[in-house]
Amino acid sequence: MLYFLLRMATKAKLRTVKSKNARARGRRGTDPKRVRAILEKLDEAYPAATCALKHDNAFQLLVATILSAQCTDTRVNMVTPALFAKYPTPKDLACANPRELEDEIRTTGFFRNKTKSLIGASKKISEEFGGKVPQNMDELLSLPGVARKTANVVLGTAFQIASGVVVDTHVQRVTKRLDLTKNTEPKKIEQDLMRVIRQEKWILFSHQIIWHGRRVCQARRPRCIECNLERICYSKDKTV
Repeated sequence: MLYFLLRMATKAKLRTVKSKNARARGRRGTDPKRVRAILEKLDEAYPAATCALKHDNAFQLLVATILSAQCTDTRVNMVTPALFAKYPTPKDLACANPRELEDEIRTTGFFRNKTKSLIGASKKISEEFGGKVPQNMDELLSLPGVARKTANVVLGTAFQIASGVVVDTHVQRVTKRLDLTKNTEPKKIEQDLMRVIRQEKWILFSHQIIWHGRRVCQARRPRCIECNLERICYSKDKTV
């Protein structure tokens, strides 16, 4: 009987130790000191990071961001100058001929869906928001083709409103490699990041991570030897 009780107590103790170790591993990536170190390294590498989509106003940024879905910013920037010249206001784009617009944005991919989103969003802006891009999350999300990523880009870059963290493919990849999140869904990743990053850093952090993902922490072969975060990164994808 004594042997049985000792054995049960030992198993219980082992379960407790394993549970504590699991919780410790879960906290390791988002330990406040480590998060501060990551932010400092990003500030060193990308002090002036900003949105790569070329635009002169909030409406142009909204259009460019909708076009950027499943498309490179470089390609979008090749398409938008002629587009902005032809459709300078939401009212102009709302009245666009769908077939013509499809041809004008064809090279950005998914051009039919993007055409519907651009015309639909422009109509709603013209008819319900006085021709101005709304400056709050709920109203932006009511526009066709606009989800949280696009809304966060517009609010953060055009209006300097820190409503959340932009989560694109680069942010998904890099923040997971840095162990700042264990989730794969953009909404859950954003929630994780908003919990560990100070709100005043959300806008710049988004740009910095995107720049880092494009320039250094690339998908197929990260350039870890050039990364100033290498010493505090323990991703399985590391190349050094």
